[in-house]
Amino acid sequence: QVQLVESGGGLVQAGGSLRLSCTASGRTFVSYAMGWFRQAPGKERDFVAAISWSGPREYYADSVKGRFTMSKDNAKNTVYLQMNSLKPEDTAVYYCAAKSASPITLRWANYDYRGQGTQVTVSS
Repeated sequence: QVQLVESGGGLVQAGGSLRLSCTASGRTFVSYAMGWFRQAPGKERDFVAAISWSGPREYYADSVKGRFTMSKDNAKNTVYLQMNSLKPEDTAVYYCAAKSASPITLRWANYDYRGQGTQVTVSS
């Protein structure tokens, strides 16, 4: 059984920063890529960022480019999402997801494993 556990969410003022973490565990955990998604109240779940375990390239939604940075620690099976210059519209539940095989995709439905989510609230 593969588990993804997110942490690091919380309440922050606009302009502030948070760092989310997602650690994967499981006896046979192997994945090609990891992604972050978010869902605001009353809205659909949106792609935020993605990264492959083997390559250097990162992918970002236009709404977070220049403010969010996704990184990885292969040894710890952990990915991070550093979020700077946060805005009230970044308020959402943030989910981590893992995809077993290539290619990287921006679609939630194509990821094989998903975390439970962590709440991020940005006050104005």
